[in-house]
Amino acid sequence: MAICLNTESAGKMFQMMAQDKYFVDKSGIIEILNARIHTMNRYICVTKPRRFGKTSVLNMLGAYYCKSYNTELLFEGLKISKSETYQTHLNRYNVINLSLNRLSDYGSGYEDYIGLIRNSIKRDIQEAYPVLQNKEFDSIADLLSATGEQYIFIIDEWDYIFSHELYLENHGDFLEFLRNLLKDQPYVALAYMTGVLPVKKYSTGSALNMFKEYTMLKDPLFGEYFGFTENEVRMLCEKQSALTMDEINDWYNGYRTKSGMRLYNPRSVVCALEDAACQSYWTRTGKMDEVLFFLKYNIGEVREDVIRMVNDIPIRIDIREEYSAGQESPKNREEIYSAMIVYGLLSYCDGELGIPNKELMLEFQKALKDDDFGYVAELVRNSDEILNATLDKKGDIVASYLHSIHNSELPILKYNDENSLSCVVTLAYLSARNKYRIEREEKSGKGFADFIFHPERKNLPGIILELKADDTPESAIKQIKDREYCERLWKENISHILAVGLGYDTKRKEHRCLIEEILI
Repeated sequence: MAICLNTESAGKMFQMMAQDKYFVDKSGIIEILNARIHTMNRYICVTKPRRFGKTSVLNMLGAYYCKSYNTELLFEGLKISKSETYQTHLNRYNVINLSLNRLSDYGSGYEDYIGLIRNSIKRDIQEAYPVLQNKEFDSIADLLSATGEQYIFIIDEWDYIFSHELYLENHGDFLEFLRNLLKDQPYVALAYMTGVLPVKKYSTGSALNMFKEYTMLKDPLFGEYFGFTENEVRMLCEKQSALTMDEINDWYNGYRTKSGMRLYNPRSVVCALEDAACQSYWTRTGKMDEVLFFLKYNIGEVREDVIRMVNDIPIRIDIREEYSAGQESPKNREEIYSAMIVYGLLSYCDGELGIPNKELMLEFQKALKDDDFGYVAELVRNSDEILNATLDKKGDIVASYLHSIHNSELPILKYNDENSLSCVVTLAYLSARNKYRIEREEKSGKGFADFIFHPERKNLPGIILELKADDTPESAIKQIKDREYCERLWKENISHILAVGLGYDTKRKEHRCLIEEILI
């Protein structure tokens, strides 16, 4: 049975995927790839975070190109079936599928790893071409050339030994193996390679410079095929009634294509719709998928940025170099953020860096509790207290807590800056994100409320918090009532609302808080 040449696995996997209730048609990518076949631009490397649909696309490509079976019925009605190139390339090629995350059962060294890849190709080719079985070849490339055929290479997890820090001394040898197998070989009709880490920085020579790379930072072409677009998510939401588009948007939106199109984490969206529950489906597959792992490289330099991002204040920064396969650990602010973008932990668009969505916000919240964040960690770990004080309508305790945060050693927290007070409030109520959807400057009634807390549990009240610099909390409460800020929550059938007025004196550095219950 074939291991990598014209295997049936891709077709079977795509068939199961296409029958899924929440299947999204991403076959438009095939038309782009068809235009690259038999051209000098036939080498493509797409690197995206885990859980962004890379393997689904690989299975679709294998099902479409492989000539060992007929998949016309599977693609009937999909976007690619309307392309002029559809029939030209459908089931016309020998396809070599290589999953480079496979490890040998017979040894743990690099030679065992690379030997498994070589032997898999060799056995499959010699089985398909018996005339070559008794002949000796100096390389796999020579063997493939001897068949006189052309092949499409579909390579998954090209960067596995880099991201898992395996065989460090053999990374150069591995790149040379891929170069010898693929570069300038006439039997390569198309080489499509995917992984998490970009190639360029490690490949200082010419090893894999034939690949055109499409990464999280630089992808003007393929972005919409990895992640769900807004229209696609809306279409999926219409297939069920448990979750609204707004709920899905809050939890899983936050990435963007080069053109600015919004993208959602596809695995998380599907899991939420299947479970009829929005929650964190972020699956850590290794230390480099953890927020704290990267922040710890230089917490002192990124701490204030993190506080701003947690407060939904984007960070303006010019990131040009990408964290790549084989690169040393990130040292400075730009390198840390570059790595986090590559792994999908941060979003980056038009020079602005931010936390993508609630799912990732929870990961940052966990990270902020680490002792390395110093005073901030203490604030976050104790942030349940201010929420409880608010629910108990104990304004003096709330004011005391906010005063303590404002007097911390963090330079970002300035008394004459309204953004600073917003940061204070966000830090104070950080744990409330587990129970509330918190919106800043949200339109409601006759104006925009500073903070609206939308409860995600039926037994919790809604909360409207209004800030007043050099004014009284009574004035803040009056504004909440006069401008009808409760309207937004009333429309959500929330009849129990707490109005929180917060006044602070920028000169005397004092806080006062008044909490009043509002019922319909």
